[in-house]
Amino acid sequence: MDDLTSLAEQFERDRDHLKAVAYRMLGSASEADDALQESWLRADRADIGDVENLTGWLTTVVGRVCLNILRARRTRREDPLDTYGDRAGGAEEDGDPEQEALLADSVGLALLVVLDSLAPAERLAFVLHDVFAVPFDEIGPMLDRSPTAARQLASRARRRVKGRTALPDADLTRRRRVVEAFLTASRGGDFDALVTLLHPDVVLHADRSVVPTPEPVVVRGAHTVAKGAMAATGRALFTEVALVDGAVALAMAPLGRLRLVLGFTIVDGLVTGIDVVADPDRLRRLEIGVLDG
Repeated sequence: MDDLTSLAEQFERDRDHLKAVAYRMLGSASEADDALQESWLRADRADIGDVENLTGWLTTVVGRVCLNILRARRTRREDPLDTYGDRAGGAEEDGDPEQEALLADSVGLALLVVLDSLAPAERLAFVLHDVFAVPFDEIGPMLDRSPTAARQLASRARRRVKGRTALPDADLTRRRRVVEAFLTASRGGDFDALVTLLHPDVVLHADRSVVPTPEPVVVRGAHTVAKGAMAATGRALFTEVALVDGAVALAMAPLGRLRLVLGFTIVDGLVTGIDVVADPDRLRRLEIGVLDG
């Protein structure tokens, strides 16, 4: 069996693994597929005669390709998404929103949001080491840095992923239970369940970028707020519970790119206030973290 045949067979055996690496690096299923295609073209031209671990070698090839894509994306910073329509930007015009939602759910939207906020080198070091156990001795050369420097990049990324919270564990758990129930009811279109979670005099504040409107929107009353949540079930597909500035909140992030945050005020187990943020400047100032479990 020649080297090319052996490489092709190994690439197919590793395809799911390589796609998982690319998806966590890029946050988009279609971009991950493109990265795999480019990686194969590079691998096909390479001399693999001295390669002992083809899976590890292919992983680093995919990592390098994704790193280049991230760096190019960072210089352009172009977003192919709509603003904040009910389809949550539709994932991608030529993609499958449900597939994107399933992939994001399997990885964790909050994690994808944090990863999207990292510098490309930090993202590569964290994803390859913390998620796929690639040694820093192999990651360092990919970044033209020492293994120690690569370790520091991963450590910095890890702190961002964990986020911060000033809430005691018990209080955090209670609040999370309410917010998760709100998300479940929104996704399921369960109006009655939403109403039971809301204080009768709940007040929702939404900034001008949410709809958008010339002025911020204020909505009062449990039934009115619940109706608004029912009208945004498409957004709920790309929404997940997350830590936002240390508090339990909901983050909507199609393709892992933060588009909307719902902050909650909870008193005695009922939601008394919801703050909806979509303004890009405000979103950039928020610290997003991943809730354990």
